[in-house]
Amino acid sequence: MRYGNGMRRTAAVTVAALAALVVTGCEPGGGDTGAEPVGSAPASGGAPVCPVDALEASARQAAERPDGTGTGAAVVEFVNVSGTPCVLKGHPTVAGAGNGSPDRNSPLKVTATGTATPVTVQPAGRAWVKLTFVQVQGEADGYCESGADPVTYPTLVVGLPGSGAHQVALDDGLFAECDDTVAATPVSAVEPA
Repeated sequence: MRYGNGMRRTAAVTVAALAALVVTGCEPGGGDTGAEPVGSAPASGGAPVCPVDALEASARQAAERPDGTGTGAAVVEFVNVSGTPCVLKGHPTVAGAGNGSPDRNSPLKVTATGTATPVTVQPAGRAWVKLTFVQVQGEADGYCESGADPVTYPTLVVGLPGSGAHQVALDDGLFAECDDTVAATPVSAVEPA
């Protein structure tokens, strides 16, 4: 009988351990690899992350921008064109577009500003990020204070964690910057100036 009770205890402990592993793997964050598939539900259990096709993106020059010529700062707007609420989060990645060839994009070094919190965007709702560039100085082609040559891009590729990359153009000119560097706010439900 001792043998039978010992086996039952061992079996009970094994079943309990397996149940704990299965439950942990099903909980939000359980077995997290750090990668979140596009459109997956956030850890908070609310609306899913906005998939790339749920968003339309556009850009305009920011009202508040550094002195100099060129763009200085731009506001990128994301509109939820799907029929369901979804979440945008984090700081963007930014690259100068490579004339229709993603492998020719020129990534910019992004300096993240502010604290990122998830933003739930309702259908037809909007969210924004603000990009501030190392400004071109002078007139005409201008110059960079660092001595580097200024760079202009007709369009930028702006990516958001889990929500894909979006190509945007300014409605009134080109993106001009120095030093391949941009400061970026996190996604916000409040439109920046």
